[in-house]
Amino acid sequence: MNLLLDDIRPDITRTVATALQEDVGTGDITAMLIDENKTDTATIITREDCVVCGVAWLNETFAQLGGLDEINWHVEDGQAVKANTPLVTLSGNTRILLTGERTAMNFLQLLSGIATKAAAYAKLVEGTPTKILDTRKTIPGLRTAQKYAVACGGCHNHRIGLFDAFLIKENHIAACGGIAEAVAKARQIAPGKLVEVEAETLDELQQALNAGVDVVMLDNFTTEMYEQTQKIEKTAKYEVSGNVTLEKVKQLGGLNVDYISTGDLTKNCVAVDLSMRIDKNMTV
Repeated sequence: MNLLLDDIRPDITRTVATALQEDVGTGDITAMLIDENKTDTATIITREDCVVCGVAWLNETFAQLGGLDEINWHVEDGQAVKANTPLVTLSGNTRILLTGERTAMNFLQLLSGIATKAAAYAKLVEGTPTKILDTRKTIPGLRTAQKYAVACGGCHNHRIGLFDAFLIKENHIAACGGIAEAVAKARQIAPGKLVEVEAETLDELQQALNAGVDVVMLDNFTTEMYEQTQKIEKTAKYEVSGNVTLEKVKQLGGLNVDYISTGDLTKNCVAVDLSMRIDKNMTV
């Protein structure tokens, strides 16, 4: 299930507060050069094509700084826009505008970058039953924000953390004494939780299926191994994983898999180029 804004409101408040503390600290001394009662209007535009994400984070940034007179969004999360599109117009106290500028745009450019990459991945599996999933390879403290951005771009969220599903990997298997033992213990600990097992070989795939798992992660399988999976009775969903890139997704076309997961969505982030400019004709 993909994260929704209502799911992560407390996280938005927390991450914005942390970001403002690290940037503003004891106070924005440069903003103090400006009359405290001065007001202005500013517009943020994108310098490149992108999928927008981060509306709530920008709104929260200025709210925590004391609020603006008006925040007028021209776009919404998940919307694809062209370069030079105005995203939002901000009106209010000039000190607040300039103090919040960098923090607000850091969130907006990062999350829009993730949503834009997610849209590129989603396009490659459009019209197929395969879903692209994110991973836990996220920036510490920004996991829910990044996963929300992935969903805005049209991809899907894997488990949020270590608490909401079992993902039994090679070290868990070794420590438990085998796949069957690990799966049996998982069913005992939390009967209602999804159980996924990582398989690095065809034998491990068969063991996982025999143990009655919900999902098998096919980790770094070769083309020949993928072909061999077609000969095995499929009693669980399959997830392809391991060094997945846009190019690899193109090569995986036609495989009988339910999911393709990739850390590329959230760990290789390229921010969108944004710009905020005060409208000099409206300066008060």
